[in-house]
Amino acid sequence: MRESIFETLVGAVVVAVAAVFLWFALAVGGDAEASGDQYTVIARFNNVSGISRGSDVRIAGVKAGVVKSIEGDPKRFEAVLTLALDKKWELPDDTDARISTDGLLGGSYIGLEPGGGYDVIPQDGTGEIQYTRGSVDLLTLFASFAGGGGGGGGGGGGGDNADAAEAPAEPAEAAPEPAAEPKPAPKKQPAAEKAPEPVKAEPATAPETDSEPEAADPYPAPADDPYPAPSGDDGQ
Repeated sequence: MRESIFETLVGAVVVAVAAVFLWFALAVGGDAEASGDQYTVIARFNNVSGISRGSDVRIAGVKAGVVKSIEGDPKRFEAVLTLALDKKWELPDDTDARISTDGLLGGSYIGLEPGGGYDVIPQDGTGEIQYTRGSVDLLTLFASFAGGGGGGGGGGGGGDNADAAEAPAEPAEAAPEPAAEPKPAPKKQPAAEKAPEPVKAEPATAPETDSEPEAADPYPAPADDPYPAPSGDDGQ
């Protein structure tokens, strides 16, 4: 008896959960269809991870529409999103569209940031948002941070050894400077010596001799006298 009651309760819970999921799917599908008070624009993204048909489109945090469809462009390798927006939102032509999330565990949505242009995006179904930013994979981002943090401190003492190896060696203590030697007292320069007085030259005198000088011959003989004077011996 108790087992049958337990099985009945489990079945009721399963049916209730299925009904909730069915209602959610119908609600999202109904919102994805553009009504008469909405217009459609397209936006191209390089990555739409987390976005699905029926995701919210928000302006300043306020829901302004939904994602009507998601298609791929095989020529440009991009995702083309069709957004159904309320007609009361007249977007400037420089509006920026980006994929954001409600926190770390929340769902993704399209956030629109209107620019300051004077021209508006047409509401006849031919409008396109030119400036877009794709989504970021949070798991990949966290993995890169975790890998970077583990690599920096991984290996136990390996990180410390690497830090020690990279640390510059401390400079050796400088030897004490020798005591400054006393400067010698400047030597007194000797007084300038007086220049020697010039010696007066005395006139040279001929040396004195005991013999008197011979008297000059008043009649000197010519050098080639043809008639030399006879000497004393020849007269004798």
